[in-house]
Amino acid sequence: GRIKIKVLGREVDLRVSTLPTLYGESVVMRLLDRSAGDFYDLTRLGFDDHMLRRMEHFTSLPHGIFLVTGPTGSGKSTTLYSALKRINQPDKKIITIEDPVEYQMDGINQIHVNPQIGLTFASGLRHIVRQDPDVIMVGEIRDRETADIAIRAALTGHFVYSTLHTNDAPSAITRLTDMGVENYLLSSTLVAVLAQRLVRLICPHCKTPAGRKLTPGGEWIETWRGAGCPNCFGAGYSGRIGIFELMELNDELRGLIMQNADAVALTAAARRNGMRRLAEDGWLKVRTGLTTVEEVLRVTQEF
Repeated sequence: GRIKIKVLGREVDLRVSTLPTLYGESVVMRLLDRSAGDFYDLTRLGFDDHMLRRMEHFTSLPHGIFLVTGPTGSGKSTTLYSALKRINQPDKKIITIEDPVEYQMDGINQIHVNPQIGLTFASGLRHIVRQDPDVIMVGEIRDRETADIAIRAALTGHFVYSTLHTNDAPSAITRLTDMGVENYLLSSTLVAVLAQRLVRLICPHCKTPAGRKLTPGGEWIETWRGAGCPNCFGAGYSGRIGIFELMELNDELRGLIMQNADAVALTAAARRNGMRRLAEDGWLKVRTGLTTVEEVLRVTQEF
């Protein structure tokens, strides 16, 4: 369920999940500071200059599909809200369908899915395309029906944002084809896929040198860590930042999609097109003293 409370004059949303266990109730709460709307800004998420320019370019496109991938809690919603906030203008009609609506944005039509009354992602999206939107955001593509409607919306002149749960950017393509999405439809509508993770930032108040470390590329770099202080409650970290893997579609990748290529071939082609892997972006943030080696390894160890 959801609870709205005020803490020190600030509105906070709590998303609460409870589960009866053998030795008592297990409770998990997610906190959303409703006064933190200024955080939904593409310039504050951790993109480097080149990637930020590309992200801003995508927000100007009239049609296509842009996907954000990653596990639960990897910052996908924050990235999508930041993109929508940049697009949000009086002459743009934006409609979202989410489960749940995590942050209410002025000027945007937001829909909360409710399967009990038949309002699913697929059924809601089917109605949204009849509302003459310019931009559509689908909280998650969970099945072929939702994917097909989203793709056809992109084909008919809408820009669609959505998310998937995949480990990296190329796997998003194979996930959609495994769902049954036609290759020719996917290749003609998909603009880019952004995979992401969140790493903790080193506390600036207790940041100390941590010695030289060897990167996977064979380069020795200076690293940093947080010693722990009252400002970070002894954790050595304060705040979080994203690490990213941006795969832009080009003619080679579109051709591979048509050939039903696997994720390995798609990854190789994306690398030739300049894609940086998640771990590589993480190591760049280690080099610049933003985070630690341990944090990057923690979220990219599957690679």
